[in-house]
Amino acid sequence: MRLLLLAVVLLTGVNAFSQAHHTTKEYTAPNDPLVLKHLDEWQDLKFGLFMHWGTYSQWGIVESWSLCPEDEDWTQRETKHGATYNEYKKNYEALQLTFNPTAFNPQKWADAAKAAGMKYVVFTTKHHDGFAMFDTKVSDYKITSSKTPFSSNPQADVTKAIFETFRKDNFKIGAYFSKPDWYNENYWWPYFPPKDRHVNYDPKRYPERWNNFKNFVHTQINELTSNYGKVDILWLDGGWVRPSKPSDFDHEGKPLRPDQDIDMDKLAGIALKNQPGIIVVDRAVGGKWENYVTPEQSVPTEPLNVPWESCITMGDSFSYVPNDNYKSGKKIIETLVKIISRGGNYLLNIAPGPTGDYDQAAYDRLKEIAEWMSVNQSAVYSTRTIAPYQYEEFYYTRSKDGRTVNVFHLQEKENNYSLPEKFSIPLPVGYFPKQVKLLGIKDKLKWQIKDTTLEITLPKNVSINKAAVVQLSL
Repeated sequence: MRLLLLAVVLLTGVNAFSQAHHTTKEYTAPNDPLVLKHLDEWQDLKFGLFMHWGTYSQWGIVESWSLCPEDEDWTQRETKHGATYNEYKKNYEALQLTFNPTAFNPQKWADAAKAAGMKYVVFTTKHHDGFAMFDTKVSDYKITSSKTPFSSNPQADVTKAIFETFRKDNFKIGAYFSKPDWYNENYWWPYFPPKDRHVNYDPKRYPERWNNFKNFVHTQINELTSNYGKVDILWLDGGWVRPSKPSDFDHEGKPLRPDQDIDMDKLAGIALKNQPGIIVVDRAVGGKWENYVTPEQSVPTEPLNVPWESCITMGDSFSYVPNDNYKSGKKIIETLVKIISRGGNYLLNIAPGPTGDYDQAAYDRLKEIAEWMSVNQSAVYSTRTIAPYQYEEFYYTRSKDGRTVNVFHLQEKENNYSLPEKFSIPLPVGYFPKQVKLLGIKDKLKWQIKDTTLEITLPKNVSINKAAVVQLSL
């Protein structure tokens, strides 16, 4: 993560982290009928699991970014791991020699995620540091290398194990893949020191070296999309690896950053050949290979006219950090409601630790979500936006056929949810329900319509978990 973010409109941050954005004006809808079909199905899923995991979990630090020689808050290095940059990088890469997550049990993750109502998973097969969490044949910097202690484990190819386990439980499968690779000598050429996140030489001056890197990336994409069963989403990170744009040159015509044309037509073509209809997300780039947009750690303040997904951490970090500050179950549910009311999907990141398991706090949050979802799931899946989208504490979704409207009531300022005595709900234009019910409650509601407002008298002594949902039907 932590790259050029897609700002799709004014964004309401759920974390202090923020970066540069571009707009949905750069969105180009795919024209492949099968991709469009899969995009529509993906928009029905609403809630997914994201997992950032690698050797860095052993130090409990930010994923990859401490290797980047930029002076940003998220790139800082702890000197206890190396007093100089070169020493630090050497010690970081040596984490491969001790990575042995013997508690790895993907079924435990899948069971908890499924109970919480998650419908798809996106796993980091390789982050910017170049360490492959799959059995690539073009690098020995990988979890299945004999240099890695976990390679002797029957589930050493954790990508394979995760995909097979979650697929068996009917999850859609997403492969996160970093286009830049800071370990590969054809991206960060050892002849030059790295200067920033970009390739550290001019690809136009050394085209053979850059071509070698492109071939490396294309080979790994071919491996992921041909050796790991059905893959539904190719989630590409590292949006700075792209062809130059006019804005990449100064007023004298000098480049401000290197041209890094990875040949996305060929890359996406490989994925589509191996996985017809696969959704390709070349995030933060725009154009025909960014099939949906991905605001990071933030939620748009209004509905968007393009497919989108907010990727947000359960804790403060995308990677494992000891004693991370996990969001409450109530906060996660409220975020889900906001996202789906604005037409998006919620990709919630949970980071496994060095042993290969989540913190117990993560399982506790998933259990809370499961309790709420077991009652209210009919208002979540296969829904779309409907005006007025939000009115004060009310948030709206509709069924795809438009016959049912769901109205969520949140109490964000309170630590615990308590049902009020009455609801006064503005109705969508022209929508006058014949049936009104409160999900999870069998008692009939007392209700009436005054002009365009639905007035509901709510039952007393009723316990509602996290957020109430009123379902209106024609």
